[in-house]
Amino acid sequence: MNKIVGIRFRKGCKTYHFDPGHFVLNEGDEVIVKTEKGLGFGFVATPVRGREPNYPSAQLKEVFRLANDNDRRQYQENLTREEEASRFCRERIENLGLPMTLVDVESFFDGSKIIFYFFADGRVDFRQLVKDLVKKLHTRVELRQIGVRNKAKMIGGLGPCGRELCCATFLKEFHSVSVKMAKEQNLSLNPTKISGVCGRLMCCLKYEYEGYLAMKKKMPKVGRRVITPEGEGKVVRQNVMEQLVIVALDDGRELEFPVAKLSSAKVKTRDAVKEASQGKRS
Repeated sequence: MNKIVGIRFRKGCKTYHFDPGHFVLNEGDEVIVKTEKGLGFGFVATPVRGREPNYPSAQLKEVFRLANDNDRRQYQENLTREEEASRFCRERIENLGLPMTLVDVESFFDGSKIIFYFFADGRVDFRQLVKDLVKKLHTRVELRQIGVRNKAKMIGGLGPCGRELCCATFLKEFHSVSVKMAKEQNLSLNPTKISGVCGRLMCCLKYEYEGYLAMKKKMPKVGRRVITPEGEGKVVRQNVMEQLVIVALDDGRELEFPVAKLSSAKVKTRDAVKEASQGKRS
């Protein structure tokens, strides 16, 4: 079938694509799907839609079946198990004095394995912790170290804008963010103003970056000499959103002009500058 559906396994986690098969699915429906970890209990995050022609069909797995009452009961038992495992793990971390912070616990749907996600500044010797967890839980245990961005994604919270963190709500993947993106948008380069709760540059700096680059192409760069209705001068600032520039005129004034009313001033060649300087000396 040429259809696709988005399935999410945990709140705030990445949405994965599956082939809905012959099932009629709506957003919020509970389904059982086959994953690399075995059967998984998921929720329909995005409605069924047509698959793009260039999407590789070989990568899609079909929805196995709709969830039943037994599946829902197993899912709730797993949540309870995760809470108990999390509580015990935190106690052991404190007792062992390990320099790590437990962030989240994930149990496989069939209970064959539990993954503990933790954050730490460096490497941690958690061999004794693993032994204690296996003895307590009687199943396979994996400890997986994550970075600060994934930590914020799992914990959630509010950003400087007052809204829920993008990474914990709709952001599916982390993209590279640089100070250049803030600079191109004329934002303050103060780290406290462009950093998120994770301490890294805010993901939203990338959202409008391409748009700013496209709009700036139509504007004279800062430092360029231009001819305005009031005379010739040099561009000292830009207002990208309103397509305005502030020009320092040769007579000492600073005025604001629309980009459409400017024209480029001819730059003097080296020979012309040399002749002008020799003429002044003579």
